[in-house]
Amino acid sequence: MNVHGRDIRLFTCNANRIVAQEIADAMGVRLGDMQVKSFADGEIAVTINESVRGSDVFLVQSTCRPVNDHLMEMLVAIDALKRASAGRITAVMPYYGYARQDRKARARDPISAKLVADLIVAAGADRVLTMDLHAAQIQGFFNIPVDHLVGVPLLAAHFEKQFADLPREDLVIVSPDVGSVPRARKFADSLNCPIAIVDKRRPAPNISEVMNIIGSVEGKTCIIIDDMVDTAGTLCNAANALVSMGGAKAVYAGATHGVLSGPAFERIEASVIRKLVLLDTIPLESNTPSGKIHMLHIAPIFAEAIKRIYGDKPLSSLYDEE
Repeated sequence: MNVHGRDIRLFTCNANRIVAQEIADAMGVRLGDMQVKSFADGEIAVTINESVRGSDVFLVQSTCRPVNDHLMEMLVAIDALKRASAGRITAVMPYYGYARQDRKARARDPISAKLVADLIVAAGADRVLTMDLHAAQIQGFFNIPVDHLVGVPLLAAHFEKQFADLPREDLVIVSPDVGSVPRARKFADSLNCPIAIVDKRRPAPNISEVMNIIGSVEGKTCIIIDDMVDTAGTLCNAANALVSMGGAKAVYAGATHGVLSGPAFERIEASVIRKLVLLDTIPLESNTPSGKIHMLHIAPIFAEAIKRIYGDKPLSSLYDEE
């Protein structure tokens, strides 16, 4: 592995083309000329139309829906860049697919998050830049450096501005489950307000049932914070419980990744949630209703992170400076 490339180059596959262009604009660089297409039988074809020999290459690609197609695009592109003698290759993955399969929940289960990590390394990536892994321990699945950005500061800044005139005692940050408490606590510390927890059980995948609300939310404005929204069952059940069981005055929500599969849009529109704020790590499908959904841009924070990686500068102070 080369420690550093001689010049910075930015490329993208098909999952995040708009975000990649925004990152390039924020960095003041040109987006590289690379075509990613499919043959008639579905095989991925990658063509790099410029020299990358000795360059420090950053490849932007979320492994979002269709997950397997986007994952394979990234792997083939990394292999193409490696064979083109790129000096260093960084996989920039705003959203890391398969992250929820990070352990054996039952006998004979795969650990697919580890398999994906192995594939990325085997393809030739020298490091990974990502945001809000479902389980932070996934960083240990790689034997290459992983820079792990977090979305809480971006979401916190948005809600801080929206509720600047609301007394802090009237605002409550809500964790939709016990596993998300550390994230909710960080968010609450940023806004200097209390937290509450929705205790639930999950009888089957993508099905959740609210059991109890820990903390006082009566008459309060609540903000539910999570790392991702998939089918929105957990989020909407929690929001409805905050109003029906807890007596909350209003419910808002924020998450880093908007997977939004299946009945997610219908559930969100029918729920008591007034606004759902997401980061654009996953592109929002243009043909779906999104009246309650507000998107925040990740390009500035990823552009700054890429510049620091290229300049061999630490990322630890990134949010302190923000």
